[in-house]
Amino acid sequence: MISSLVINLGLNANTMNEKDFLENYNRNDYLSPLISVDTVLFTYHENTLKVLLVERANHPEKGKWGLPGGFIDESCDNTLEDTVLRKLKEKTGVIPPYIEQLCTVGGQQRDKRGWSVTVCYTALIAHQSCEAHIDSVDSVRWVSIDEIESMSLAFDHRELYQQAHERLRQKSLYSIVPGFALPDVFTLSELQHVHEVLIGKSIQNKSFRRRLEQADLLIDTGEKRHERGRPANLYRLKSQSADYRFIRNLEF
Repeated sequence: MISSLVINLGLNANTMNEKDFLENYNRNDYLSPLISVDTVLFTYHENTLKVLLVERANHPEKGKWGLPGGFIDESCDNTLEDTVLRKLKEKTGVIPPYIEQLCTVGGQQRDKRGWSVTVCYTALIAHQSCEAHIDSVDSVRWVSIDEIESMSLAFDHRELYQQAHERLRQKSLYSIVPGFALPDVFTLSELQHVHEVLIGKSIQNKSFRRRLEQADLLIDTGEKRHERGRPANLYRLKSQSADYRFIRNLEF
């Protein structure tokens, strides 16, 4: 293709510079796959983890539920993260405080429109932050992690969800990243429970709270909430909590 471009321009391959090449390069000369992003967005609500699903309004897979996402818009997206945040804000009305690239998958069979690639992200958000917006949109809903297991999702979104769920489960063993699915302020019991939901096991209270104290990852707001008749301190995550990794996994 480059040699034919040189011949058509009457240029010598040895003298053709990058400026000449780029000015005459036509990206449409090459077949390109469909490129999109998808996001597995988690929240903690009603004592369980939930995932945001969107009902597809158009073909293919029209009427099926799938992950929020879409194609890159070159006019406004400078990075993949820009696309993720733009699409999530369209669906939730807010920007989630935590996103992380999960995986990239592609192939001829995953989309009936043609060879496609998606870059999948994991994200977490507080339910209260986007509750009002999501309740006003018929095509968007939160689905519990128990319910989603029996659903048939669009494209390969079920496999993407399962991979994201496992990644978050692993992170719950050595970080407090799951805390980003909680409200801005929360109790230690709520933080512990979201970890237990992910792991599927009970955690030793003393061990969990001791590791939090030693790592100094929380801000004590000075406020309290009554839990089972007793006041419980309210905390919020420090900014460095997203990147902190404990040396040892949780003990059960």
